[in-house]
Amino acid sequence: MTQTLRLVPPPPRLTDAPAPSWAQIARLSDDVGLLEHARNATPRREHGYCVDDVARGLLVACRERQPTGAVVTLAERYLAFCTHALGLDGRCRNRFGYDRRWIDEPSTGDWWGRALWGLGTAAARSTVPWIRREAMAAFLIGVRQRSPWSRAMAFAGLGAAEVLRADPRRTEAAALLADAATVIGVPARGEWAWPEPELTYANPALAEVVIAAGDLLGDEHLLTEGLRMLAWLCAEQDNDGHLSVVPVGGWRPGVPKHRFDQQAIEVAATADACATASAVTGDEGWDSRLFQAIAWFLGDNDTGTVMYDPQTGGGYDGLTPDGPNLNQGAESTLALLSTLQHARALAVRRSATRPSGGLA
Repeated sequence: MTQTLRLVPPPPRLTDAPAPSWAQIARLSDDVGLLEHARNATPRREHGYCVDDVARGLLVACRERQPTGAVVTLAERYLAFCTHALGLDGRCRNRFGYDRRWIDEPSTGDWWGRALWGLGTAAARSTVPWIRREAMAAFLIGVRQRSPWSRAMAFAGLGAAEVLRADPRRTEAAALLADAATVIGVPARGEWAWPEPELTYANPALAEVVIAAGDLLGDEHLLTEGLRMLAWLCAEQDNDGHLSVVPVGGWRPGVPKHRFDQQAIEVAATADACATASAVTGDEGWDSRLFQAIAWFLGDNDTGTVMYDPQTGGGYDGLTPDGPNLNQGAESTLALLSTLQHARALAVRRSATRPSGGLA
């Protein structure tokens, strides 16, 4: 009997990661902002815009260390959208129709936090002086508010951390970061090393903001607890050596883990948190966890499927049991872009310390 051998592709390497492409984000963008959804790579205008995604776009655009003129133009549009969404009291709208009408009322939901994250990043990192000034002015309006929701506070706290890294004298940012860490809290001792009774969405952001608060506010206890949270979460999300992020529906203690549908934004959040942990501690072990997030997009995931379209530059909207959801909306494409930015930075670090090669 002839035995058929199944060819197993080699594991991805850091050098396999493509350069970030802004093509799909440009396709989804217009003179108003960034359209939320796509059918395959085609923008779906009927779903309009949301601050959640436009703020993510501002954040990722301003993380570019040498942005092209086209990326700077996108950042300008996204900044205008976010400042338009902010009320004078610091609360924020989220949903904007294609007919240029706001669909909701101002509040302090997740979009408020993401707006502050994007604005804080623009204020700290943009290469354009006027963008930094305008973003800081808007950030100082939004920082007047607080949210009762832990994830909104986590996102806002990450924006505050960006501002503090650029200017440690900003007491408003320090107060927001401290409040974010307080709202999130730290886990009790035990097997479930998490401050909430279940894992839902954007979990790495909670650990990241506690790490940032511990580092920037000089609180060793917070730093230790934040790193413990992230290490535990990374271990929970490790499935036979590859990243398997908390899917839609979440995980609960004592309940078997389901694996699908996984969202690209969760992978990007894991990459962000591990990159912060690496920068704060200097521990290269975090780079290995960061590489797992990069490798998820390259096909080292639960279905062995590449999670981006090299022709369009878009990231696929989710990982299902049958492979990717081929739609390439703003959230998933920005998650891909953000993670590839980390891949580029990691490659630079590795080439400086290990000239002979990168991570396997």
